[in-house]
Amino acid sequence: MNDFWNNILRYPRFFISSLIGLILVIITPFRNLFKIPRLRLIVILMIVLMIGLFYFILTKMVGL
Repeated sequence: MNDFWNNILRYPRFFISSLIGLILVIITPFRNLFKIPRLRLIVILMIVLMIGLFYFILTKMVGL
């Protein structure tokens, strides 16, 4: 029964480490784009546009 609870306690650690690994794999290509000065401006502009688009969509959904 002790092994059962040890295994149950391992699942949150596995989930967190898997989630961190997934985030790192997703972010790595964008981080590599920041190394190229010409693409740095484009990436920053895309991020600002995405945040603005999300803000616009959420305010229209909420009705503000």
